[in-house]
Amino acid sequence: MTEKVNMNHVDMDKWLTENNITEIECLVPDLTGVARGKILPREKFSTDRAMRLPEAVFGMTVTGESPEGHEGYDRVFGFTDKDMVLIPDPTTLRVVPWAVDPTAQVIMDCVDHQGKPVDFAPRNVLRRVTSLYKDLGWTPIVAPELEFYLLERNTDPDIALSPPVGRSGRKETSRQLYSIDAVNEFDPLFEDIYDYCDLMGLELDTLIHEFGAGQMEINFLHDEPMLLADKTFFFKRTLREVAMRHGMYATFMAKPMQNEPGSAMHIHQSVLDAQGQNIFSKPDGSASPIFFHYIAGLQKYLPAAMALLAPYVNSYRRIVRNGAAPINIEWGYDNRTVGIRVPISEPSARRVENRVVGADANPYLAMAVTLACGYLGIVEKLKPTDVTTGSAYASDYQLPRGLSEALRELENAKALHQVLGKDFIDVYLAVKDAEHDEFMRVISPWEREHLLMHV
Repeated sequence: MTEKVNMNHVDMDKWLTENNITEIECLVPDLTGVARGKILPREKFSTDRAMRLPEAVFGMTVTGESPEGHEGYDRVFGFTDKDMVLIPDPTTLRVVPWAVDPTAQVIMDCVDHQGKPVDFAPRNVLRRVTSLYKDLGWTPIVAPELEFYLLERNTDPDIALSPPVGRSGRKETSRQLYSIDAVNEFDPLFEDIYDYCDLMGLELDTLIHEFGAGQMEINFLHDEPMLLADKTFFFKRTLREVAMRHGMYATFMAKPMQNEPGSAMHIHQSVLDAQGQNIFSKPDGSASPIFFHYIAGLQKYLPAAMALLAPYVNSYRRIVRNGAAPINIEWGYDNRTVGIRVPISEPSARRVENRVVGADANPYLAMAVTLACGYLGIVEKLKPTDVTTGSAYASDYQLPRGLSEALRELENAKALHQVLGKDFIDVYLAVKDAEHDEFMRVISPWEREHLLMHV
């Protein structure tokens, strides 16, 4: 069974029947990127039958709690715990390769009872931003590079994580950047990953070993943002499942291990006009004014976007000096120390890489807010700072140092509110404030070790 692209609802029913599908997973990516939804037997699923889910699935913290007493949150959700209507997106229909019985999965779009998109659903936030480009006759193009760690099984959260045992029977104890042999330690797992992703039509590009012990990176071929966000969502789910089947965990935590680098989701971006030409390049091949406006937009608004790009307390453990992650919004050509990198390329492939994003970010929201920053730079005709030619690690911090600071910057960034939607911003701020408050009630081992007897 393989993916059928450009499918409509009639094709979808036909595809389900032809492939003898007995069960369908109806998925809704929530604010964290977790798959919510319902599982239905085939005979109960119909593209004409409205499915419902409470709107509150978008108002939960990562631990499943709901904010209390937040004015914006209460305004959006009210007190009736009302439903939203789920509509299957036929272009997302895929098999579930690891299922025992023939099973399909499909991502559902969320609308209210009048058919209006639910503003705080992550897919609708991304759709809202890309529509601003469409209104100008443009199409944004993205390509994510997603880092992750393979880990030994660990069911006790009080015990530190460690790399898994590979084919050799040994754990990695050193950093093996770009090592082919280190990747081959996990050949059986990656063979399953590539087989499953082929069945799902995810079109993976390259696999490499990253800096950390057990840290890998997968790259996707470039395409339109919604397609890539969907593929990233499916890939995360698939990798976790395959890793468990091979006796290990896979994690997209930004900083899972104390002495290892963090994991990022670098997002490459460009924009095409109605003729398919890259608007970042002029006809003579040189960089266009729009290209520099776009970079300047990232520079101005990325600090306020950090609450979406680094959405958890743990996210900021990655954003440290000399930690293989940017600490500021400097920009440069082929310079991996800056937050905004411009790879060397042909004029037709001129693009900007946002290196700030953590692997733990929701891909829909990360792509939405990245494109929103660039869009604002274009419409405001901003100018970037001078290009950085040396190491940006030596420069000052220009990004928030923690989640609480990042939330206050987002709260004050009214231009981003207009682009992303006020309802979404109010819900997101409420959820993340609640998460931060919950974290602050936890006493860490560091505090017990160094403060218990010494202060």
